[in-house]
Amino acid sequence: MHVRWAKFPLLSLIGLFLVCACFQSSQAKERALRDMIGQMLMVGFRGLEVGRDSAIIQDIRQGRIGGVILFDCDIARNSWKRNIESPQQLQDLVSDLQAASKRQLFIAVDQEGGKVSRLKEKYGFPSTVSQAWLGEQNDPELTRGYASRTASTLARMGINVNLAPVVDLNLNPDNPVIGGLERSFSPDPDKVARHAKEVVQEHRKAGIFTALKHFPGHGSSTRDSHQGFTDITGTWRKKELKPYREIFKNIGADMVMSAHVFNSRLDPKWPASLSSRVLDDLLREQMGFDGVIISDDMQMGAIRNNYSLKTALERTILAGTDIIVFGNNLVYDPDIARKATGIITRLVQDGHIPASRIKESYQRIMQLKKELH
Repeated sequence: MHVRWAKFPLLSLIGLFLVCACFQSSQAKERALRDMIGQMLMVGFRGLEVGRDSAIIQDIRQGRIGGVILFDCDIARNSWKRNIESPQQLQDLVSDLQAASKRQLFIAVDQEGGKVSRLKEKYGFPSTVSQAWLGEQNDPELTRGYASRTASTLARMGINVNLAPVVDLNLNPDNPVIGGLERSFSPDPDKVARHAKEVVQEHRKAGIFTALKHFPGHGSSTRDSHQGFTDITGTWRKKELKPYREIFKNIGADMVMSAHVFNSRLDPKWPASLSSRVLDDLLREQMGFDGVIISDDMQMGAIRNNYSLKTALERTILAGTDIIVFGNNLVYDPDIARKATGIITRLVQDGHIPASRIKESYQRIMQLKKELH
């Protein structure tokens, strides 16, 4: 009897060991999942400089984000004090951000030229011109020259992603967010493609990635998706896809940015940035784009005013988005990376998002990061 009963403590120890091993394995899987999710998040922050205790530095060190987006204006505060003050200050800021990361960060900025330029002449950067002006000149060599100067400036600052060029067609000159800000080269898709290709190629020479925007087209809208729901069902035209097709066919694209616009002809339920019909079926399957899909700012009114954070994250990931942007500028939430990571992790664990879908985005992102200088 003594021998038989003596086996049970050993069995208990083995059981405990197996439970511990399973727990550790589960923890390792969750860490790996969170690491992949972190690479999918690009976040904005406040500060001309960062220290060890800065929220953004903690997010970077903990692997909660894979990229940052820089601004010169803090819209929520109605202040021009944000991330950009001078060339030397910006170089130091970017260097400190990269130094905090185990992997290369995407450091992104909207430097389209003209009215949408974060690196302004008043801060000591070279002057720029709008895409509309370049389209009017219709001289690809001139566009090439300005694009080269922009790309060189970004490279010197350590910025590796320019969220440009805009390939929206100027179908509505009164459009408050495209035509009204002189962001479109032209209403002619061939001209838009021709000049956008110059921008992409010059940035590549300098080691800068670009993002064609705003898919499937924002140029015909009558509203600004920063402010709220934007329906382009009655104004959108199929020719708005042509610049994308031309660029994919001739030189390819690093990234494509989705628009928060609703078009019931493409999807009767979801805006483009949350729509698998638009991003997966149209952009990937029909048009053959296999690069990184990046969202427009998920805190814009078109999304924030109409969907919960959980719904927006679930839908955009299922739709095919690889990098999810939280500009933290229209509204500010220093904890947004932690919140988003937690929500996405639970969505995967609960079976609402396949883990394979997260891995797919992670692999695209890391493949692109391998090309960084």
